[in-house]
Amino acid sequence: MEPQKVLDENSTLSTIARILEVDEATIEARFDKTKNWVSIKTGLIKQQVDMLNQIKLSGIGFDEEQVRYYPEGSSSAHILGFVGKNEESDSVGYFGIEGYYDKDLSGLPGLIRSDRDLLNQPIFLGTQEKTEPENGRDLILTIDRSVQNIVKKKLKEGIDLYKAKKGCVIVADPKTLEILSLACLPDFDPETYYSTTEDVFKNSAISDLYEPGSTFKPFVMAAALENKSIKSDDIYDESGPVTIGEYTIQTWNNSYEGKINMTRILEKSSNVGMVYIGEKMGNKLLFDSIQKYWFGKNTEIDLQGEVPGYIKPYLNWYKIDFATATFGQGLVVTPIQMIRAFASLINGGHLMRPYIVKQLIGEKQKVDILPKEIDRVISDKTSEVIMKMLQSTIENGETKWLKPKGYSIGGKTGTAQIALKGKYDSSKTIASFIGFAPINDPKFLALVVLYEPKTSQWGSETAAPIFFNIAKELIVYYNIAPQ
Repeated sequence: MEPQKVLDENSTLSTIARILEVDEATIEARFDKTKNWVSIKTGLIKQQVDMLNQIKLSGIGFDEEQVRYYPEGSSSAHILGFVGKNEESDSVGYFGIEGYYDKDLSGLPGLIRSDRDLLNQPIFLGTQEKTEPENGRDLILTIDRSVQNIVKKKLKEGIDLYKAKKGCVIVADPKTLEILSLACLPDFDPETYYSTTEDVFKNSAISDLYEPGSTFKPFVMAAALENKSIKSDDIYDESGPVTIGEYTIQTWNNSYEGKINMTRILEKSSNVGMVYIGEKMGNKLLFDSIQKYWFGKNTEIDLQGEVPGYIKPYLNWYKIDFATATFGQGLVVTPIQMIRAFASLINGGHLMRPYIVKQLIGEKQKVDILPKEIDRVISDKTSEVIMKMLQSTIENGETKWLKPKGYSIGGKTGTAQIALKGKYDSSKTIASFIGFAPINDPKFLALVVLYEPKTSQWGSETAAPIFFNIAKELIVYYNIAPQ
């Protein structure tokens, strides 16, 4: 609208408000006669444009604008985010890669800088500097469309079957930590984001904190092996519950097997066995080892909305905290932190930065995003040992009946009670499973997290079946041979 050309202000504003179906006061607030041009509303439909053209109001005009189109709807909603409007009605990316790469996608407007007089008017005969406009850059993602479709389908089936509140799956290449798939449900349609509640926009894979439970045990086991606090063939006498001050720690089913080796501790997910390993390490080494996996820090994944998690400062830990940390309780992480740390266990100890975009293509240059190592966590030798232990955990643990016959798969289940007002609610759990295949040269690493499944509280009976349903499809997709 050109306010200075409007002949009848009241009639014009009233007519526009009726056709555009907005409050007249809203339009009046934007009507500023000191400006040559003001934006009244964006995103008009063809019918509204036709009606305004027919009545031929003075001072009214239209500008075409580009809009984002998502041809596959919500297939990757939490990866993409969406394009919305800011307070000035400018298009802005929110969440996902739309938010993280907003400036890259938007490009740059053209500018003319010129000398100005005392009244701030341009001096046309003075020095002028012109900057040409630049289109936004294209982004090439690491996401594999076929893997994404498999993951989302299996996740939805699992959430429906196990009556979970919500769920997430991340699939990554463990060597580079390229994210091959990331799906969280419920999700939204990026084109109609405004019809969705704001809490659904949040990407649970990078923004939700949870206690990882037994999926955390391999990190402590690997650290103890790396620091020679234990050897893989050491024996522990699992004779009964362990008392730490006023607390009693027992196994998940209160069953004890007597003398067992370190691998069996993982196979049967023995909490008391993990407390023993923590004691062999000592409190300071245990704490430092947890920090070495960079828990409590952002992974720097290129998605908007990541939170860092939280690990209490060392001086604030009590004796019971060191015990429960060995089996993944009393500390909180995000799913993306879990898959980053777990990848280091099976790729030779390299802690990598996870990433979604592998190439930015502009008019003038192309930028390749390469894998980036953040730290070295364990040695090749320790990595080989822990991988074999994780393979044995599948073959001799609670999920052995789920594994496709003839294939080598490693992994670990997790079940963590949800803390409410400082106390654990035994009726509400977060069930998870993290696994990889094949053992000798992992092609994929996948994490499944289910929030509050109702049919069973155990990760072995909810998250694990979802993982293996996905794994069976990926084994075919990647043409992985039996081993």
